[in-house]
Amino acid sequence: MYKHIAETNAANLRKNTYPGRGIVLGATEDGRKLAQIYWIMGRSENSRNRVFQEESGFVRTKAFDESKLTDPSLIIYYPVKHYKDTHVVSNGDQTDTVIDYLVAGKSWQEALMTRTFEPDAPNFTPRITGIMDLKAPWAYALSILKSLNGDDGHCQRHFYFYEQPLYGFGHCIHTYQGDGNPLPSFSGEPYIMPVPENPEKACQLYWSLLNEENRISLLAKYIDMETGNFEIRMINRHGA
Repeated sequence: MYKHIAETNAANLRKNTYPGRGIVLGATEDGRKLAQIYWIMGRSENSRNRVFQEESGFVRTKAFDESKLTDPSLIIYYPVKHYKDTHVVSNGDQTDTVIDYLVAGKSWQEALMTRTFEPDAPNFTPRITGIMDLKAPWAYALSILKSLNGDDGHCQRHFYFYEQPLYGFGHCIHTYQGDGNPLPSFSGEPYIMPVPENPEKACQLYWSLLNEENRISLLAKYIDMETGNFEIRMINRHGA
């Protein structure tokens, strides 16, 4: 059942010219590893002028051509960090907010309650976050903070907890429903997508699903459930 659902959803993602930034959380079919998959897309020159760079087990975005960087506020951040057994992936600097709260002994939910959607009117881009805590009684969680029908005075905060993984599959959330002006925020619940057996295959699959003109960078982080060890693979449009 899940294979057919995942294949249908993958086909729909392939048809979507602009889902924006996206997260997939799931587990491999053999049940040994958890997977975090994250991608960024861009329409403007500033958004497209980015690459992923690994930095001591974290991943950050950086300008491919520093001379063309105009506004770093919403495009330069750490999408992937971890603290002890908690692995965080997000589409903005809320990654740092979550880590700061965890270090202070507080919860990631408390951290996200202090944040809202991005101040990029008229889009008000949602902030999406994925959490994997190897000590938690649940497998993983996803969150989206978005405006209420484009109203910047009201923020909706949705949290999705998945008690057990669907081995070989994961749940996907992204910032936009598709292209538009303004860009329409993601609606509905996270949907089921395939999780390949290793990060290399995950990068290949999801890179092939993203619109060739708008895709910028993609990463896959696979975490061993028993040891906590992880590996990261990346694809950058600019090849850096």
